[in-house]
Amino acid sequence: MNAEQARQVDTVLRRLGIAGVVAPRDPENTAGDWSVYDTADPATRREVAADALASVAAVFPEGPRPGPTRGFVVPPTDG
Repeated sequence: MNAEQARQVDTVLRRLGIAGVVAPRDPENTAGDWSVYDTADPATRREVAADALASVAAVFPEGPRPGPTRGFVVPPTDG
């Protein structure tokens, strides 16, 4: 994920109370790929992105809810 996606992931993790530190894979290259770690220290951190994803999925076990959603219906213009 890039820096903007990382910011969004960090926001979701915080709102759901899920532990994890979102940081660049290479601390010297903030424009590169990012991931989720157990701690901010690059020397001792362990990637926990899969665990964080599983925790988010556990909050929403049924997936997308069936039924109506909000949106617009645009009728065809042929006619």
